[in-house]
Amino acid sequence: MAIAPAPVVAEPVYVPPPAPPVVSSGRSSVVGSWNARDATGATCKVSLSSAPALDLYKANASGCANKDLAKVTAWDYRDGEVYLYQPGGTVTARLRQGGGALDGALSKSGASLALAR
Repeated sequence: MAIAPAPVVAEPVYVPPPAPPVVSSGRSSVVGSWNARDATGATCKVSLSSAPALDLYKANASGCANKDLAKVTAWDYRDGEVYLYQPGGTVTARLRQGGGALDGALSKSGASLALAR
């Protein structure tokens, strides 16, 4: 009487998950023109330049109803966040990158602020 060979059991094959899409981050990825929308729904243009302004970079805002946002003249990228500044060094807003946009809040009021391309 012959003994049948034991059936071969295939081990499950591990398939790694797909790599996340490459989204550039850092200072160079936020340079350029943005459409800003505040908590009231008001929109305006904010431009972040790569031109240095002392220890920050030049910025400008146009058509902003929010008085603080309208005063933005400089910006910086630190610890994964974009900081918008008024003359004298007052922080106007802090924003984080996410999905190709910048989301955060105005410093004085805490109201939401979003920048999109």
